Amino acid sequence: MSERAPEFGHGMVVGKFYPPHAGHHALIEAAAARCAEVTVVVAPARRESVPLTLRLDWLREVHADTPWVRFVGRYDDHPVDYDDPAVWDAHCAVFRAAVGSRRVDAVFSSEAYGVELARRFDAVPVSVDPDRRTVPVSGTAVRADPTAHWRWLSPPVRAWFVRRVVVVGAESTGTTTMAEALAAHYGTPWVPEYGRELTARKLARLRERVPQASVFDVTWDRDDFRTVVREQQAAEDAAARTSGPLLICDTDARATAVWEERYLGSASPEVRAAARRPALYLLTDHQGVPFTDDGLRDGEHLRAWMTERFRTELAGCGVPVVELSGSHAERLARAVRACDDLLAAGWSLADPIAAPDRA
Repeated sequence: MSERAPEFGHGMVVGKFYPPHAGHHALIEAAAARCAEVTVVVAPARRESVPLTLRLDWLREVHADTPWVRFVGRYDDHPVDYDDPAVWDAHCAVFRAAVGSRRVDAVFSSEAYGVELARRFDAVPVSVDPDRRTVPVSGTAVRADPTAHWRWLSPPVRAWFVRRVVVVGAESTGTTTMAEALAAHYGTPWVPEYGRELTARKLARLRERVPQASVFDVTWDRDDFRTVVREQQAAEDAAARTSGPLLICDTDARATAVWEERYLGSASPEVRAAARRPALYLLTDHQGVPFTDDGLRDGEHLRAWMTERFRTELAGCGVPVVELSGSHAERLARAVRACDDLLAAGWSLADPIAAPDRA
């Protein structure tokens, strides 16, 4: 392993990182390769949609293998005007406060302002891929269309942007079939139902003692449902990091609350409090779907009650709900239309402070 022989003592990188993308990471890596230490100043305006703390967390995760790179966040709500010395002074005061007493030997930037910024720090300007040829992406492009630039986003940023679609429904109404079909259609992962996995494990353990036991002999307690929620959400969050712009989930905490109510008479405050707000619910109707007893289900007689219970539960949650009925082909077509509409709606991110247009 060769030892580092840095060209510069202390390098500085400044940006909004709104959001961080592969171009930003390449810039930071270039600074890390040429400096003994690097300060990355993350300086957004408060009006922007991605919290500063999140940007810092994302950057620190991606660059964890270069511990000589530190990330410092400072809000910078000053106007942007590259022709106004007073505005330059205001921005540089923010950057100097972030850097602290360290002398800056080099300023790394992909922007035209990097030369003037370096001059004001009495540092060497180092331009990195200013024409975006190596990494053809920008924060403006990502904000305008995250889907088109998805490959340039790191796992934690993807997880923040991903639109989560949750499929719910009564037993044997095709929720898993629909989740699998949607995931295949969009080429993205889907998150299986952990509660079903836990049911199978509990039944298997019971049959070690009572070979003739059935699913109706399996017992549930409050801790079981808290475990289901915790494991389901952990699997969902892990999948979101590698997902495409849509993540398909077979059930969630709201559905778990309905099942807890079914087995224990009520849903616990902990399970209800864990409910998130996905982008879309798809509710599979029981009508027209043959009941298949696979040994882990309660029975066909409960499906009408369960469908109605889901309708009631989802009606007041503030998330769009699309009901799926008819043949599988008809259900899938309706689900795809709903998901396409979701992607077409895009992401609403506040614009950063922009330089005046003097054209």
